[in-house]
Amino acid sequence: MADTTFTATRRHGGGQIGSQIARVVLYAILIATALLFILPVYVMVVNSLKPLDEIRSGDLMALPIAWTFEPWLTAWSTAQIGVEPTGLKPYFINSFLLVVPSVVFTTLIGALNGYILTQFKMRGASLLFAAMLFSVFIPYQIVLIPMAKTLGILGLAGTVKGLVFVNTVYGIGFTTLFFRNYYAAFPNELIRSARMDGASFFGVLLRILLPNSAPIIVVTVIWQFTNIWNEFLFGASFSDYTSFPLTVALNNLVSSSTGVKEYNVHFAGAFIAALPTLIVYMVSGKYFVRGLMAGSVKG
Repeated sequence: MADTTFTATRRHGGGQIGSQIARVVLYAILIATALLFILPVYVMVVNSLKPLDEIRSGDLMALPIAWTFEPWLTAWSTAQIGVEPTGLKPYFINSFLLVVPSVVFTTLIGALNGYILTQFKMRGASLLFAAMLFSVFIPYQIVLIPMAKTLGILGLAGTVKGLVFVNTVYGIGFTTLFFRNYYAAFPNELIRSARMDGASFFGVLLRILLPNSAPIIVVTVIWQFTNIWNEFLFGASFSDYTSFPLTVALNNLVSSSTGVKEYNVHFAGAFIAALPTLIVYMVSGKYFVRGLMAGSVKG
C-alpha cells in the first residue's frame, strides 16, 4: 500500500514537473516569436531618432548616441512630396477623410445586407450571398479599369470622395459576410417578438440587431480600418496630389529622395503611417477575436 502511494505521488510530481517544463518551453517560444515581430518596429523607431551620419556609420540595432526628433518633423511637415514641399501632414488628414466614411458606410451596408439575408427568406438569397461572397476574392487589379471609367462618369476621379466610393464598394462583400454569419446565430425569438409588438423593418434593425451587434461591429471596424488605411493600389490609381492617401505619400517620400537617402526620415514617415492601425489594435485587438468567435456558431 505504501509503495503504491509512493508511486502515485512520484507520478503526480513527475507530471507537474513535465507540465511546468512544457509551459516554460511554450512561453519561451511565444516570447521569441513576439521579439521577432517587434524587432522591425524597434529598428524603425530607434533609427528614426538618429542623425543620418550615425545611421551610416553605426549599428542599426544600437540606441541613438545623439537623440533627435528632427527626422519626425521633417517627415511630418517639410519633406519633399510630389511637386510641393508639404510633408505627410495633409495626406495623413486625407487618409482619415477616406477611412472614417468608408468604414461607416461599409459597416451600415453590411449590417443591412446581413439582416436581409438572414431574416427574410426570399428566392435566390443563397445565390445573392454567394455572389457577394465571390467579390471578396476578386483581386484589386481586375476592377481598376471598370472603376476608373465609373469614377470618370460620376465626376469623382482624383478626389477623396472617389476613393471613399471605391473602398466602400470593395468592402461591402467583407462586411456582409461578417454580419450575415453573426445574424444567422442571433435568436429569432427576439426578432419575432419585436415584429409582434409592431416594430418596422428598420425598427428591428436599429432597436434589436444593431444594439446587440457590438462584437461584430468591432470586428468590421478593425478589419475595414486596417485594410483601407494600408491600401495602396486604389490610392495610387484614383487620386492626385491633392487627394493622395498616406500610403501613396509615403511611397513618394521614399521615391522622391535624390542623392542622399534620408533613412531616418523614411523610418519616421513609416512609423507615422503605421501608428493609427497600431493604436487601433492595441486598444481593441482583444475584441477582434471575440467578435469573430461570436459569429462562428452557425451560418
